[in-house]
Amino acid sequence: MVRVCLALLVAGTVLAGPAAAATVRTETIRVAPQGPNGDAAQPGAPAPGETPAGAAQPGASQSIDVQPGAGDPATAPSVLPPVTGPSTGPQIPTDQLPATPGEEAPAEEDGLVEDRVSPQNQLPVPDVKYGTAELPAPVARMRDQLIEAARSGDIEKMRMVLEGNEMMPTLSLTEIGDPIEFLRASSGDGNGQEILAILLDVLEAGWVKTDAGTPQEMYVWPYFARYPFDKLSPQQKVEMYRIITAGDFAEMDAYGAWLFYRVGIGPDGTLHYFVAGE
Repeated sequence: MVRVCLALLVAGTVLAGPAAAATVRTETIRVAPQGPNGDAAQPGAPAPGETPAGAAQPGASQSIDVQPGAGDPATAPSVLPPVTGPSTGPQIPTDQLPATPGEEAPAEEDGLVEDRVSPQNQLPVPDVKYGTAELPAPVARMRDQLIEAARSGDIEKMRMVLEGNEMMPTLSLTEIGDPIEFLRASSGDGNGQEILAILLDVLEAGWVKTDAGTPQEMYVWPYFARYPFDKLSPQQKVEMYRIITAGDFAEMDAYGAWLFYRVGIGPDGTLHYFVAGE
């Protein structure tokens, strides 16, 4: 059977742009083939040289109605894919889509996604000491001076200790002006008593020696600052809760580092820092 494709073009549609071009309609008209003598061919009989009905024409294309909204949906060609969304591309299962930037990918149900390793928990378990018996004399002397100033309740007593230090210790991770005024302003009560209480609690806790035998060797209070959180015993946590709250510890454990105040004194007795933060 011979198929003739007629393109009905409305005048001016080519020049009218995409909107007009959408009105182009391609129709398929079936023309009854004629026999050798001009007679109509018998129904179902293929014309000479014609492929039998149902067989695909080599190189022939199938014409469909492309006019938007035209025709009866029930008679739409079955070769058209079902419309599944605004995109005409292949539909990807949502569970295979990559995570949107800024979104966290869903956790694997089989537990293959590992938790982030806490830097604090990667620290080696140090040897914890208490008191001054095993401290070098210069270190013990600086500790005693700080404790004396803290117990006085007068923040100005800290000025003499700081000025007698070999260098100005780190009191903040940002620029500060007068160190005593900074300590006063950092104290919750506004007079410096709270910060002195914190200093006293820190220095009366256990301590550890870090980076032994190197230029960075330091005696650090409290030892929790350099102790893996996941190795703390119940007794050690009781010691720790004398300095911080359980809520403070939960936040620092999630962050992976000790963020509360700590004191660092060098082997020569130099106070290097009394600071909070990372």
